[in-house]
Amino acid sequence: MTRLSVNVNKVALLRNSRTLGIPSVLRAATLALDAGAHGITVHPRPDARHIRPGDVHDLAGLLRQRPGAEFNIEGNPFEPPLMELAQAVRPQQCTLVPDTPGAFTSDHGWDLARDGVRLRPVVANLKAWGIRVSLFMDADPAVMAAAAATGADRVELYTEPYAAAFGTVGGQAMLERYAAASRSAQAAGLGVNAGHDLNRDNLPRFLGAVSGVAEVSIGHALVADALELGLAETVKEYLRVMGVRN
Repeated sequence: MTRLSVNVNKVALLRNSRTLGIPSVLRAATLALDAGAHGITVHPRPDARHIRPGDVHDLAGLLRQRPGAEFNIEGNPFEPPLMELAQAVRPQQCTLVPDTPGAFTSDHGWDLARDGVRLRPVVANLKAWGIRVSLFMDADPAVMAAAAATGADRVELYTEPYAAAFGTVGGQAMLERYAAASRSAQAAGLGVNAGHDLNRDNLPRFLGAVSGVAEVSIGHALVADALELGLAETVKEYLRVMGVRN
C-alpha cells in the first residue's frame, strides 16, 4: 500500500500573508490525519516564507500523539534550518533536497557525482538520530546505485517531469522511465517515494505503472483541491484514487 503524506507548506504560506495566525498549520494537519492521511510533510526553507521552526516543533508534538503517523521534514542539509530541526524533533523521515535558498520550488534531484561524498556524513548523522533518510532524485535508473552508496534508505522520485508530460504524446515514455527508475532503486536496496505536482488526475496512472511506491508527498494540488472540496474530503478523495481503504 502506498501511504499519503500531506505537505502543509501552502497552508503556512497563506497564514504568513497576514498576522492573524490563520489558517492554522496545526489544525490543517489534524484534519488531514483525522481524514486518513498517513503522515505530514513540511519543507522549511532559510527564508521561512512558509513553514517556520515553531511549526516544526508544534507538528512534531502532534505526530507524537498519533501512533503510526509519520513526520517527514524536507530540505537542503547544507542550508539552515534542516539539520538543526531534524536533530531537535527526530522525525520519522528526512528527505534531503538540493534546492538553493532562493529557489521558487524544488526543481531537480541530487547530482551524486558532485555531492555524493559530502552527503554520506549527513546521511550517517541522520540515521544515528534514528531518522530514515530519503534522497530527492531525478528518475534516472543509472544513478540509483550511487544513491544507495550514500547510505540513504529511500529515494523520492521528482515527479514534475511526469506531471508535465501527463496526457501528451510523450507521457507513456516518461512513465516508463519512472517505472525503470523505481525498479533500479529497489534492486539497489532502496525504498521508493514520489512527489511534486502529483494530483488526483495523474496519480492513479503513476501508481498503476510504477511498482513499489511506499509514499507520495502531496501539497500544492491537494491544498488547491481543498479550496473546492474541503480539506478532509480532499484527503479522502486522494486516498480513494490511490486505492487505499480508509
